[in-house]
Amino acid sequence: MKAKPGDRLVIHGHRVGTPVREARVLEVRGTAGEPPYIVHWLDNDQESLFFPGPDASIESKRSR
Repeated sequence: MKAKPGDRLVIHGHRVGTPVREARVLEVRGTAGEPPYIVHWLDNDQESLFFPGPDASIESKRSR
């Protein structure tokens, strides 16, 4: 997984009824766009260091 600042990170729910979470990538801490990322969560207006799992996807600014 590779991201750049401004990309959107989408976490898909594990169970039926679990909402999708979205965050904006603020900073990339890994090399060549790899995790971890500093993200701003859109649902609770918090920032955190995040290591995405297999349920995450990245949508680039350009593709939206």
